[in-house]
Amino acid sequence: MKPVRVKDAVEVVYSEERWRLLQRLRSRARSLLAALPEALLVGSVARGDVHEGSDVDVALLEPAPPSLVEERLAAAGFQVVVRELVQATPISTPKLYIHVGESEKVSVPLARLSRLEEEFYRFAGSISLRQLERGERVPGVNKRLLAVIPTARGHVEFSVVGREEEVARMLGVSADVVRDRVSALTRRDERGRTGLYLRLEIPAWESPEEAIARLAKRVPALREKLEGWL
Repeated sequence: MKPVRVKDAVEVVYSEERWRLLQRLRSRARSLLAALPEALLVGSVARGDVHEGSDVDVALLEPAPPSLVEERLAAAGFQVVVRELVQATPISTPKLYIHVGESEKVSVPLARLSRLEEEFYRFAGSISLRQLERGERVPGVNKRLLAVIPTARGHVEFSVVGREEEVARMLGVSADVVRDRVSALTRRDERGRTGLYLRLEIPAWESPEEAIARLAKRVPALREKLEGWL
């Protein structure tokens, strides 16, 4: 990797322990993506700025039947622990998060993602199975609104706030998605809560389709988003 020079950026040099942790998390991510090769690895494991509490987040960008996704995961040796049905706001696309370990989960959109929702994955940093196998890391923004740019020794980071246009160009996304995430994460920090419109746990023994259909009957915003799916 070429040296990175960004105004007001701080360099973070990884310890050997941190490099080993990154490799362990990437090995687990590789198994998940091998089962779902159309999916993307998203977040800190794609960027490289991992810590002991980092999750392995894998995301599908196209809607898929949850049961079919779970069958493919089971065939690869993964066991579903629990699922969460999440809708961030009444106008957001509902997603099912399938947890297959203490820190591994797969996000399945239940309807078409909006442009901003798709761009979010580039904003956070995302890579494909092929990129993961090549050992690539990509820039992205973490939940503390720090832009993280990988380097040979670790990464450099700087605050996104006030530099939204610059970050958008760097990540190849619209300034809209950067401003949207800055607004959403700033509100969350101020309120001290996630502010999710809907979050429901679905146990592993229950059919996800049946649970989602039942809830949609009671929640108009969810039912409207899933009209073509139910």
